[in-house]
Amino acid sequence: MSLHICILETDVLRPELVDQYQGYGQMFQRLFSRQPIAAQFTVYNVMQGQYPADDQHFDAYLVTGSKADSFGTDPWIETLKTYLLERYERGDKLLGICFGHQLLALLLGGRSERATQGWGVGTHNYQLAAKAPWMSPVVEELTLLISHQDQVTALPENATVIASSDFCPFAAYHINDQVLCFQGHPEFIHDYSRALLDLRQQHLGEQVYTRGVASLEHDHHGTTVAEWMMRFVAHQA
Repeated sequence: MSLHICILETDVLRPELVDQYQGYGQMFQRLFSRQPIAAQFTVYNVMQGQYPADDQHFDAYLVTGSKADSFGTDPWIETLKTYLLERYERGDKLLGICFGHQLLALLLGGRSERATQGWGVGTHNYQLAAKAPWMSPVVEELTLLISHQDQVTALPENATVIASSDFCPFAAYHINDQVLCFQGHPEFIHDYSRALLDLRQQHLGEQVYTRGVASLEHDHHGTTVAEWMMRFVAHQA
């Protein structure tokens, strides 16, 4: 049996990156094709008002990263929040990455805001704070590619922290068997991270940029997290 995942795409890539990377929906499809659990994906760009039909059912709904702020008040963000709250109350499984991680935390009673720590870029290491049956394969610590200036600063009451660092204390969390979110980007590859760093070099400042580029020498656990996410969706409590 193949899982059917709805990808709610919350951004449009910069024009200079579209030819090579298409969009976050495509990047997630490429990522998930490299893990062992059979799954198919349908992408809807919610920024452009695209949503599944009312009678469509998915095994999970994944909210991607975005240049937008999760605490923003754009009409499309408000529409997405209403849609996700309906899915949550219906008992559907929800996955969030970066913007999605922050938005779901905010929506379910936590807080997300501009981080006083500044920009997080390049590869970043996290300590694992929890174990769960779907966290297979097992890793000692988690490394992911990141690109964010906002963070979750308070978790929803019923959330459990999975991964943390001094820089990002709430880097991943789950809510029972229903919500699973990561601040890092499992779908990123080194070349894409480097392209983003180059585009933002002036904005980031030389020190953050240089450190970010140097960190790209390290591998990351993107495919591991992809497998965790699919195991989480397939897992029956």
